[in-house]
Amino acid sequence: MVTLLLRTLLLRSLRPSPNLLRSLRLAVDVPLRARSHDTRLLYPDHIPTTSLQKMLLAAGSAGMALYNPYRHDMVAVLGETTGYCTLKFLRDQMKKDPEGAQILQERPRISLSTLDLSKLQSLPEGSLGREYLRFLDVNRVSPDTRAPTRFVDDEELAYVIQRYREVHDMLHTLLGMPTNMLGEIVVKWFEAVQTGLPMCILGALFGPIRLRAQNLQVLFSELIPWAIQNGRRAPCVLNLYYERRWEQPLTALREELGISPPPKHIQGLA
Repeated sequence: MVTLLLRTLLLRSLRPSPNLLRSLRLAVDVPLRARSHDTRLLYPDHIPTTSLQKMLLAAGSAGMALYNPYRHDMVAVLGETTGYCTLKFLRDQMKKDPEGAQILQERPRISLSTLDLSKLQSLPEGSLGREYLRFLDVNRVSPDTRAPTRFVDDEELAYVIQRYREVHDMLHTLLGMPTNMLGEIVVKWFEAVQTGLPMCILGALFGPIRLRAQNLQVLFSELIPWAIQNGRRAPCVLNLYYERRWEQPLTALREELGISPPPKHIQGLA
């Protein structure tokens, strides 16, 4: 589905000549055929792609993600086709950390099928698990909305970016940020500093163009400096085995990571 959407996007937006049109169709269609004929699939949803195909996918997904930041499928493709070197760095960071290495070895997943919602609901007020569940309820989001990794040509790195996606809502909880445009931009600044992923940097830099003047003032005067400071101070958030910290008080976890409380007026801004 992602490949078909990108093909349509590329063919409509680039307005190529007939010869280039045929080339683009061939370049983007190859991954679809590869799924049925290529035996080098590295994980269940893997779609092998060439460097040219990755460039086309990155260009198309970047354009669509900038046009509509809520197109999470396009954001996902952009991250996979531009973040290979950064993912290697993040993987190495995880391997050097005991908790991160355990995550890489055990490969936990965060989804409705792996979460015990009744247990989270029974946890004390203010615990990580209870606050995470509250975040999901208040913002009407689901951990199952995260797209599976497809275009990363390394099985271990594919898990790293999948883990990054699945803990994204955990970062919202840690930072106390809502899922409106302003909150997403603040989280992207934190993630950009933390991970260095090109898609995070792109979202942090270009996301503000969609904000109102009032929100821009608060963003640049308070929230971006706050996000950068916390991103630099906190250890790599991919090294946290969140599933084993559900009972930990959120305030205690923030103190452990060096994350200061979020500005109190953020919830009232859209």
